Amino acid sequence: MLRKARVTDVPQIHDILTHFGGLGLLLPRSRHELYESIRDHFVWQEDERVVGVSGMHVCWEDLAEVRSLAVIEDFQGRSMGLKLVNACLEEAVTLGLFRIFTLSYVPEFFTRFGFVEVDKSVLPHPVWADCVKCVKFPDCGETAMMLEL
Repeated sequence: MLRKARVTDVPQIHDILTHFGGLGLLLPRSRHELYESIRDHFVWQEDERVVGVSGMHVCWEDLAEVRSLAVIEDFQGRSMGLKLVNACLEEAVTLGLFRIFTLSYVPEFFTRFGFVEVDKSVLPHPVWADCVKCVKFPDCGETAMMLEL
């Protein structure tokens, strides 16, 4: 079941993002960051367990980021990631945001939605506030991608 995240989901979201962050696949988030940004997130729930997460973070008046997309390995391949990203894109449109970007190690996943690769320099400076927290900064190898809706 896809739904908006709740504060009670934060421990499970944190565990998922910490796991994939440890694998070097995304930027882990502290519990504090997750509580502050809980309204940005969607989760996929199976029974009582959160097995997937995505975030749509508003960056500026015309720009948002799809971030923190992760689905536990045992649940991958069931289109949960696609549905989580679609939820973010739909919310962006509802909010009047028509430029969405992502930084990804799996750019081919995002091309399914129409994202295209862009130079990181086109992203606004506030985006880099998260990047400087990453142990891989400045040479992370992520691909910057943009979608114009």
